Amino acid sequence: MIQKTLPFLIIMVFSTACKKPPQYTNALDYALASKDLKIKRVIDSLDSYEVQIKFTKIIRAGDSVIFEDHDFQVNDTNYFYPASTIKLPIAALTLEKLNHMDSLHRNTRFYVEGDTMETTFASDIMKIFTISDNAANNRLFEFLGQDAINGKLKQKGIDAVRISHRLSSDDAYEITTKPLVVYLNDSTTTMLKNTINTSAIPLDMNKIHKGKAYYDDEDGLVDEPFDFSLKNYYPINAQHNVLKRIVFPECFDPSERFDLSTTQRDFLLEAMQTLPREAGYDPKEYYDSYVKFLMYGDSKAAIPDYIKIRNKVGYAYGTLTDCAYIHDPKNNVEFLLTATILVNEDGIFNDNVYEYDSIGIPFLATLGKEIYNYGLQSKKD
Repeated sequence: MIQKTLPFLIIMVFSTACKKPPQYTNALDYALASKDLKIKRVIDSLDSYEVQIKFTKIIRAGDSVIFEDHDFQVNDTNYFYPASTIKLPIAALTLEKLNHMDSLHRNTRFYVEGDTMETTFASDIMKIFTISDNAANNRLFEFLGQDAINGKLKQKGIDAVRISHRLSSDDAYEITTKPLVVYLNDSTTTMLKNTINTSAIPLDMNKIHKGKAYYDDEDGLVDEPFDFSLKNYYPINAQHNVLKRIVFPECFDPSERFDLSTTQRDFLLEAMQTLPREAGYDPKEYYDSYVKFLMYGDSKAAIPDYIKIRNKVGYAYGTLTDCAYIHDPKNNVEFLLTATILVNEDGIFNDNVYEYDSIGIPFLATLGKEIYNYGLQSKKD
């Protein structure tokens, strides 16, 4: 009996040893098939996490750049809260507007009427990317106005967007912007006129009402889903397309680009990749990955100098999003990756109980690592 079974066992072992690992045609499929628990537990319960991912492989052919796009559950009609990711187009449009104003530039000092905080456009843009400063964003929001933001993006072919409010502000939905007082020189100021904008119309979309309850400052716990219909709308495709236009403007018709000078665009790209410590912030509080979730979000260690991440994250209401261009010139790996995940296990919003650190950040970090590692391996094969 033993002698009859042994050849069969040998064949089975040999067959198993020779079996090739699964082959994947792109990095996103490879990453999502990972056995790493940080990814697997999310993929095994997709309905709970509202994941959407867009990955673009960058193919260089001489002087040309080719985009190879891959999507996972991307659906512009499925709402998620974009949080601070809206700061990227606001920063780009601020520089664009400055380029059309003879008397102003990014280092012009200004303050918002009624506020004592003096700053510059360059300083606020840098704060937006290094520490995701909401007050800095809101000052630029006053400079632009929501109608101009939405209109300019639509002109560039990015029309599935609705920016309707400031961030973490008592007057978030006020349609009249505050005037800016700008310094023409050390002692002379002038006031930029404010604008009256269009009131937001409630969005009618899938998943616009989320969870089972929420906390309200006045009423306490409200036993009904949280309504996002008046909030900002900036879906995955729009985020990805804004990033493409900033990093690779030559791939788009001039009418679809942000109208930035070479100097302004270089400044924007530099701000997007600047780490907090490089901008003078305490690295213990503002570690390298403080606002860089993909690849490094689950670690407070220094990001290697040869890996450049130009990105903008958002995190609020249990939703984590990162829209990034990741480039490793040392190993010739580069890609675009935009991903969002909702982590709100108890289904209650505004209770400050979200699984950011236990599920959301580890998922995004591991997703970025898996895609990067696939790119590394592809260079070796």
